[in-house]
Amino acid sequence: MLQLNFIRENKEKVLEGLRKRNFSEEQLGIIEQILQKDDTRRTTQAELDALLGERNALSKEIGDLMKQGKKEDAEAIKAKVAAAKEKAETLDKLLTDTKSQLDELLYQVPNIPHHSVPVGKTPDDNEVFKAWPHPLPVLPADALPHWELAKKYNVFDLELGVKLTGAGFPVYRGKGARLERALINFFLDRAAAAGYEEIMPPLMVNADAARATGQLPDKEAQMYYVERDDLYLIPTAEVPVTNIYRDVILNESDLPVRMTAYTPCFRREAGSYGAHVRGLNRVHQFDKVEIVRLEHPDRSYEALNEMLTHVSGLLDDLELPYRILRLCGGDMGFTSALTFDFEVYSAAQQRWLEVSSVSNFETFQSNRMLLRFRDGSKQNRLVHTLNGSALALARIVAALLENNQTEKGIVIPQVLQPYTGFEKID
Repeated sequence: MLQLNFIRENKEKVLEGLRKRNFSEEQLGIIEQILQKDDTRRTTQAELDALLGERNALSKEIGDLMKQGKKEDAEAIKAKVAAAKEKAETLDKLLTDTKSQLDELLYQVPNIPHHSVPVGKTPDDNEVFKAWPHPLPVLPADALPHWELAKKYNVFDLELGVKLTGAGFPVYRGKGARLERALINFFLDRAAAAGYEEIMPPLMVNADAARATGQLPDKEAQMYYVERDDLYLIPTAEVPVTNIYRDVILNESDLPVRMTAYTPCFRREAGSYGAHVRGLNRVHQFDKVEIVRLEHPDRSYEALNEMLTHVSGLLDDLELPYRILRLCGGDMGFTSALTFDFEVYSAAQQRWLEVSSVSNFETFQSNRMLLRFRDGSKQNRLVHTLNGSALALARIVAALLENNQTEKGIVIPQVLQPYTGFEKID
C-alpha cells in the first residue's frame, strides 16, 4: 500500500506510474479521491482534537467552580460539556468511517513501477533483459511432450489426480516423485548455502496475512478459501513467510533478513484450454521453493540483482536454456515495483515456460504490515521486501523431461543425481 504522505508529496509521480500501468484518466481519479478523503480525515481529526481539548478545559473549570461552592455556575457549564461530548461522538464516528473509506481506496491503488519498468500492456511488451546466448536445443521429430513422457515412464498421472481431486492436481509416482523431491532438496540446499534461513510455514493463512502481502483484495478470486474457518490456502510461501515479521520493528543491524521455504502452492485459475496449458504447464497445485528478503531501502536493488544471480545459478546447474524478462507496466503484479521473470525453453513444445518471478516490492508490503526498522537516528523506517521463486517445480519438471529425453530414457542432470539416486528415468 502506498503511503499517504508519498501520494500527497509526489502526486504527479504517482499519476505517471499509474499511467505506466495503463490506468485510464477516469481510473486516475482515485488519487484525487484519496487526497480529498485525507483532507476530510485531517479536518475532522483537528476539529475533534480541539473539541476534546475544550471539553477537558470545561471539565476542569467545573471542578474549580464546585470547589468554590458555585454549584449553579458549574451546572450551567455541565450542559456545554454534555453538548461537546455528543458532538465528539459524532466526529469520532465520522473519523472512523473516513479512515475506513480511505483505507479501501488505498487498497485499490497498485505499487508505482520502478523507473526502469518498460511501457507496455501485455506480455508481448516485456523486455528481454538477458537472452539465452546459445542455440536452442532441437529434438528429433518423434520427440514427445512431457505429458506423453509421463505416461510412457509412469512419472506423473493427471487422470488419477482428476479421480482423487479434480483437474489440475497431478499425482507424481515412482521416479517422478523422487525427481520432485530431489529438486526441492537441491533448491533448499542452495538457498541455505546462500544464507537463507529455512522456514516450514503453515499452508493456510488468515485474511490479515493475505491482505498484508497484497493477495487481498487483488487476488481473492485466485485463492482457495476455506469458508468455515475463514482461511485461505496459500498461493505462494511468500505470504506466510513475509508475514512472520508483520507488526515487527527490527534493528538496522538485523538487516538483511533472508528466508526460504518449500511449500505446495494452490491457485484456482485454470486458464484457457489448449496445448499451451496441457500437462504441467498450468496446474492448481504445484511445489515451489521461495526465497524472501527484508532489506534496507538503500540496498534492496543490489539484493534484487543477487537474487537474479541465485536463480540463474540454479538453472545453469540444471543445464536448462533460460532467459530473463523485465516485465512491462501492464504485465506486472499489483504489489511489485520491478519484476523479472525467468523462462526455460521447452524443446518438445518449442516454447518458453515461466518458472520464476523475482520482485522488489519496496515499501508497498511493509507499509501494509507495519514492518519497520530502527535506523541509526532511532527513527522507524519501512523495510523493503523482496521475493522470488527458486524455483517453481511443475514447469521445471516439464522442461527436464522434454529436453533430456533420449531413445534410452530421460537423463537426469548431473547436479541432481546425488539427490535422486539414479541417473536415468527408463
